[in-house]
Amino acid sequence: MSTRSSGVGEYELSPVKFSRLTRRGVLLGLSGSQLIVVGIGAMALVVSLYVGGGASLLYVAPLLLMCAALAWVSVGGRKLVEWLPIVARWGWRSTGGQLLFRRRIVKPRPAGTLALPGDAARLRQWVDVENGAVMVHDPHQATLTAVVGVTHPAFILLDPLEQQRRVTSWGRVLATACRSGRIASVQVMERTLPDSGKGLAAWWSQHGNQDDSWTSTTYGELIDRAGPAGERHASTVSIALDMKAASRAIRAAGGGNRGAAAVLRQEMSTMSAALRAADLSPSDWLEPGDLAVILRSAYDPGVAGALERHGDLGRDLATAGPVAVSESWSSVRSDSAHHCVLWVSEWPRSLVYPGFLAPVLLGSGVRRTFTLLYTPMRTDQAARDIRKKKTEYISDAAQRQRIGQIEDAQQSAEYNDVLQQEADLTSGHGILRATGLIAVSAPDLDELERAVADIEQAAIQASCETRRLWGQQAQAFSVAALPLCRSV
Repeated sequence: MSTRSSGVGEYELSPVKFSRLTRRGVLLGLSGSQLIVVGIGAMALVVSLYVGGGASLLYVAPLLLMCAALAWVSVGGRKLVEWLPIVARWGWRSTGGQLLFRRRIVKPRPAGTLALPGDAARLRQWVDVENGAVMVHDPHQATLTAVVGVTHPAFILLDPLEQQRRVTSWGRVLATACRSGRIASVQVMERTLPDSGKGLAAWWSQHGNQDDSWTSTTYGELIDRAGPAGERHASTVSIALDMKAASRAIRAAGGGNRGAAAVLRQEMSTMSAALRAADLSPSDWLEPGDLAVILRSAYDPGVAGALERHGDLGRDLATAGPVAVSESWSSVRSDSAHHCVLWVSEWPRSLVYPGFLAPVLLGSGVRRTFTLLYTPMRTDQAARDIRKKKTEYISDAAQRQRIGQIEDAQQSAEYNDVLQQEADLTSGHGILRATGLIAVSAPDLDELERAVADIEQAAIQASCETRRLWGQQAQAFSVAALPLCRSV
């Protein structure tokens, strides 16, 4: 992007455009699962004609209709065949009693584990002896994650030139993650939290004239009552070390979790320097108590304000998880709140300016967590992926031309996006796969549906399309609301 001067002290921001969600299939726009279903139907048709002739079509017609419906009928933005694994997994978890989680209070958890439900129960904590930061180890995915809090000025209040400079600087931060080759993912999480009033109380205790007068007493009571009714925003950046990609460096550093922690410290130092260069203010990397408060507040929003006002409470990772979790097809309930996770399925297709997400991020009255999960791709891997996509697009276009099928505008736009990615990669930029998730929380189901409707409307104003993750709410919530660089 570039900034162009239009006068003395006046600047114009350059709009940007996002790549489309590719809908290219294996053959003629059909995905692998669709081709399998169509192949089964075609095979059944050929066998029936060969064995029984035209009279046998009456018996095989239900199977052909079912295959056609599975391959081409859409429900909720997905083909029926794409719903099969989700429904099958949901049914398997339902029969196995895995939709309910209740903490065993009497039976303690193994030392070093996080008290989280579902597949997040496998996560382990590792406290770095060098800086005291907590690192979360996922033994199945072979990742080690660290989290840092970030503060920043209000972006929309900056002048256009400063906005443009900060956007460019943030691009350099993401490029740093791409060049390393050892980063599995980067998660940016922005949360709305009920303001505990701790800042107001601290200011009043330091600067207030507490002389026991009527004015002083009334003002102090007002701060105590009005503070917790406010709302504040908190941002974190998490980086996950790919222990397989960094295996050589880990062995050189001593091996095991200690060696992985040493390698991750290098990435943490690089990320901190990149954040400061982007005019962001990173805090110290989170310690176990800080991460425990975030986890507890995500599952039990009702105690978030109390935990912040009383800094010594709820800072044990062994007890930071939920007491009870109940998952339904459309939402998940944990402790004091109901939650629903939305997936940003389409980013703006038209030109937009930086700050286009303001309706989603700055809307008040809704408790939500916005997560951007970046997956860096190595330069050689990204180049191979782009060449593969180009070859597939060209071969599909030739096949469509051979059978007389017309090329539509969406296919041309997706091919142009691939060419733009190739040009950006050639210019030295990194390629990242971005996933956007929004976790909405409310004290009851009716208020949750109203909050979800508000977020969906705000996403429309931001030129984005959102979809509810039916049948995947519990797993999606652990990804969207927890800064642990997990995937769904």
